[in-house]
Amino acid sequence: MADLSHHRGDLAGHPDASEMQARYERVLGGRDVVLVDGPVLLVGLYCAVSPWILHFTAAQPALVTHNLILGIAIALLAVGFTVTPERMYGLSGAMCAIGVWMIISPWIVGSSPDAGVIWNNVVIGALTFLLGAMCVAAASKSRRGT
Repeated sequence: MADLSHHRGDLAGHPDASEMQARYERVLGGRDVVLVDGPVLLVGLYCAVSPWILHFTAAQPALVTHNLILGIAIALLAVGFTVTPERMYGLSGAMCAIGVWMIISPWIVGSSPDAGVIWNNVVIGALTFLLGAMCVAAASKSRRGT
């Protein structure tokens, strides 16, 4: 009787292995920061809702609007990075700028912010800057490789 059991093994011997690898590379588009898109989205969503989480909506109404708008902008950048990375990674530098702005915004937009508001925006800004820098590095790496 014939051996009908399926042996799990290496796909290197598969006749379509090179074609499957080429298709995978095309779909991925050479992006090294696929795992960064999710954290960027989460940082943006947290930034948008942080005034209600930290309860500074009454004390800092200008910062509430500010964080909401910038949080939505960061989340939209993340969606753009995921959907059309070849077009959007040019805006990675904008994320770095948004991160720096988030760090200094409590003193410029807010009126005598307390420590919680300051730390909130500094952490959000630092994360946004670092994730933006990672996207900038990946975009420049993919341009050099092309």
